[in-house]
Amino acid sequence: MANRIDRRKFLQLSVLSTPLLVSKKSIANGIHLPNIPIVISTWDSGMEVNAAAWKILSTNGRALDAIEAGARQIENTINCCVGLGGNPDRDGIVTLDACIMDEQSNCGAVAGLEQIKHPISVARKVMENTPHVLLVGNGAQQFALENGFSKEPAQLSETAENAYREWLKKSEYKPQINVEKNKGNGPFAPNFFPDGSPNHDTMGLLAMDQKGNLSGGVTTSGMAFKLHGRVGDSAGIGAGLFVDNEVGAATSSGVGEEVIRICGTHLVVEFMRQGLSPEKACKKAVERIVNRDPEKAKTLQVGFLAMNKKGEYGAYAIQKGFVFSVKTKEENQIHESKFIFSA
Repeated sequence: MANRIDRRKFLQLSVLSTPLLVSKKSIANGIHLPNIPIVISTWDSGMEVNAAAWKILSTNGRALDAIEAGARQIENTINCCVGLGGNPDRDGIVTLDACIMDEQSNCGAVAGLEQIKHPISVARKVMENTPHVLLVGNGAQQFALENGFSKEPAQLSETAENAYREWLKKSEYKPQINVEKNKGNGPFAPNFFPDGSPNHDTMGLLAMDQKGNLSGGVTTSGMAFKLHGRVGDSAGIGAGLFVDNEVGAATSSGVGEEVIRICGTHLVVEFMRQGLSPEKACKKAVERIVNRDPEKAKTLQVGFLAMNKKGEYGAYAIQKGFVFSVKTKEENQIHESKFIFSA
């Protein structure tokens, strides 16, 4: 009996010590531990979003809290693509979509939410206070009001209002590919519609905290001038956002219908599970869309952004113009994504 106990103890100690040996071997081979904490987000507007998230991550806060803080930052601004100042639907109504997901696969989402300033926080309430994942429309608004949120009127940004008035002249629903123009400052100036109005649509962000736990979130006013009631990928777990704490996380931006058709972010994470880098995983997901209908793909934009458990990140898009922002202890900059087509 004594020998059995000793043997069991030896096996337990062997199992517990194996990760330590692997870590030491990895370091000896020049593979360093992840540069964490880290937060990454879609578009150049993600710089301010990352800064808000970093206030939490840099003080050993939880990734989930950082995600909510970052998303709330852009929801507080008046812009054409996120929050109550965002582009309206074809009836002139601003409806908001958001989702959030933590390291334990807990998730919550809202879609078609009206007159509530912070859909990301309502999504978190859905995750934490209900047995559900997604609430929509009037039901989502009712839930928000019952949980301490207040109604606020939509305040279209000047850009969104002008774009809507221009759109009403033809009332033609045709999503535009983001186009690079020489506007703004720096090498990655904002992307613009052909008429000069900004074409950033969705804010997606991913974070890993000091404990190595992942979380993610998405917030948007959706596609400009959409049919009332349209919901894209941003509120969809596995479409606009997916987090697997054993593997990595991914988010997306662009024409949501195309992301939904391939369960895009879940696909990216599964490619990373197979051993692909974040960039290569995003590329394969983009190729899945393009290969299904190459001619159609030339007329639209989808970009994926991903992070794995090593703290490595990458992105890929159908069209040139998709950029993303990164913040770590040593890095705070915007990167241009690789792409398939140059529109």
